[in-house]
Amino acid sequence: MAKGDYDYASNMFMQCVVGDPGNLIYAQTFLGNLQKKYDNNKKGSKLAGLKGAGTKAHIKKAIGKKDWPGVVKSCCEMLKLNPRDTTALCAMATACENLDADECELFYLKSALNTNPKDAEINRLSGLALARQGDFDQAIACWHRVEQAKPDDEEARKAIADLTVEKTIHQGKYEQKIEEAGQADSSGDSSAAKQAAAIEPAISREKQLEKVIAKSPEVIENYVELAELHAGHDRLEEAEEVLNKGLQASGGGDLTVRERLEDIQLRRATRQVEIAEQRAQQVKTEEALTLAKKMKVELNNQEIEVYSSRVERNPNDGGLHFELAQRLKKAGKYNEAIQSFQAARSDVRHKAQIHLELGECFHHIKQYKLAMSNYRSSVEAAGESPTATKKLALYRAGVLSMGLKDWEGAEKYLTTLADADFAYKDVADRLDKLAAMRQDS
Repeated sequence: MAKGDYDYASNMFMQCVVGDPGNLIYAQTFLGNLQKKYDNNKKGSKLAGLKGAGTKAHIKKAIGKKDWPGVVKSCCEMLKLNPRDTTALCAMATACENLDADECELFYLKSALNTNPKDAEINRLSGLALARQGDFDQAIACWHRVEQAKPDDEEARKAIADLTVEKTIHQGKYEQKIEEAGQADSSGDSSAAKQAAAIEPAISREKQLEKVIAKSPEVIENYVELAELHAGHDRLEEAEEVLNKGLQASGGGDLTVRERLEDIQLRRATRQVEIAEQRAQQVKTEEALTLAKKMKVELNNQEIEVYSSRVERNPNDGGLHFELAQRLKKAGKYNEAIQSFQAARSDVRHKAQIHLELGECFHHIKQYKLAMSNYRSSVEAAGESPTATKKLALYRAGVLSMGLKDWEGAEKYLTTLADADFAYKDVADRLDKLAAMRQDS
């Protein structure tokens, strides 16, 4: 792409998207390359509509069969002819929804909206997707555009009313500070007035950076600084947009920009999960609970992808191995998690927790001797203080010893735990049960 060989690049990027439809960076780079190829002409190749008639028929057929990988592949072929084809972009979004790729679903819908921002059906799809993911403000804006295009649309009116009721106050720290400072300034609160004054230089600096980037787009540090200012005021979408531009300006190879972008994307995804979980607690519907659970799994998978890449680049960083291992364990990938936790043992800050986590992983795969060995190591590494990690390691060791009919070991660990915290879990009941089991044996 950097050399201008857009056709070859598009074939390579297409393989990435088809192989991993939920990877946002693949999706962004695939479309970004094609837009460069056609110089953002909004029409793509000559006679794209005629050339793509057969491909669109394949898309429609694949949707009918619910062959979502097939939809992705056919849509990619259509987008290679015209990256702004809204039919293909919306079909890609539908495929991503069904493949649990929420971030990419929104990306394709946003791309379709950039091409035709007033289209009622694109806004309808966007409104539904944004509402499902807890982004109520943008969802309401989409439904308002549906209402403007179709004043008698009953679905739009109902959606706006429902979303307004559900809307969670997540205006961002920047807007809150401005409002609080304004109120406090009128009442003579000097500390709040100082906060307001401190915000103004940041605004000026943002404008300065935007001008500098326009004049010298090759200076990557400016994108990073501007993104940090946006992120500091909780404007994560703007920060992500700036970093994407910085990544493109660097030819896609600047690791600092890429890692900052990954961090922002994870922050946004974490916030969406929090909103979805909050909504699920409020409405308590099966659909809301399922969505929150699905988004949580998707966030963990996204984190696995990010930390896997970072571990590849920094194989001697125990802290990165530890972060990856925790996510792998959460995903139930115990064998992979064990390898990562073992690679993380150089990170002395988490020694007790690493051995505890290893013990639990080995316990899950029924390697009981290895599990017990790591529980013991966790207890020893935790020292004398009855930390949460030490208590859990003692509990796990005691329970496993009971299962293995090692009565002395069980008594040792559970008694030590009871001496530190008699109310911990069901340790008192287990000691009673242990005494009865020893008598019976």
